[in-house]
Amino acid sequence: MKLCITCAGKDKEAAIDTAFGRAPYFFIIDTNTNSEEIVANSAVDQDHGAGIAAAQLLADRGVDAVLTGQVGPNTFAALQAAGIKLFVGASSGDTVNQALAKFKTDHYQEANNPSTAPHCGPGPGRGQGHGRGQGRGRCRQK
Repeated sequence: MKLCITCAGKDKEAAIDTAFGRAPYFFIIDTNTNSEEIVANSAVDQDHGAGIAAAQLLADRGVDAVLTGQVGPNTFAALQAAGIKLFVGASSGDTVNQALAKFKTDHYQEANNPSTAPHCGPGPGRGQGHGRGQGRGRCRQK
């Protein structure tokens, strides 16, 4: 199985990055042959759709499963469509090595749902709430 672990650095001692689409690197290991590869996440700086683009990047590399901290509904759907299994709950307090060891002992269970809600709703957007409504959706002109 080709397993992808989201991480903040370029080696097995790097910390886990728990935000799938925004993780700077993907550590990919073939659990059958132990071959390893570090891939920079080209989607990390996208304004929107980083998780979907990252899922496509991993699908193009033949990844079978992802281990990360959390994913939203759009990313979850993209991973499902690509046939990539999802394992969530990895901690930023762990290194890639530690997360891999936990994965091999069935510490993580396959996710059947997204782990976060959609990124929408009230609150400051790009303007950071500096308008009359202060990001609370209360600006009413009379």
